[in-house]
Amino acid sequence: MCLLAGLADRGIVGHSAGWTRDAGLVLGAFATLGFPPADVQVFHTDRGGGFDDTGIDELLDVFGIRRSLSRKGNPYGSAVVESTDRLLRKELVYRNHCTTVGQLRHDSDDCVWWSDDQRLHSTLGYRSPKEFTEQGLVL
Repeated sequence: MCLLAGLADRGIVGHSAGWTRDAGLVLGAFATLGFPPADVQVFHTDRGGGFDDTGIDELLDVFGIRRSLSRKGNPYGSAVVESTDRLLRKELVYRNHCTTVGQLRHDSDDCVWWSDDQRLHSTLGYRSPKEFTEQGLVL
């Protein structure tokens, strides 16, 4: 699963699911954005090999998106996404046994909806990302 998170409201702005962690997963997540990719300012990732790909580099270059990598030994650089990813993995991957990519994608859509529309975040004053955004609030 690949998540693109908005730091302004802790919402998931793009996501994709698949069996392998590769550039296709990242490009699939960008394809689900509800706004132009040029509006993305920073793409922050860990140092995993799945993100070291010319296809991702080309996408970032075309839309003028700055790449940010976690520093070696610093697990806090992507803490917001890591926290959300961990939660969705608990809810999606470890509770369900998906046998097809289609089922994995359907289940991940449900988890993303729950995370954005229902889950309350302490950082957002115990509001969901959707409610926080609808109220015009910003971090």
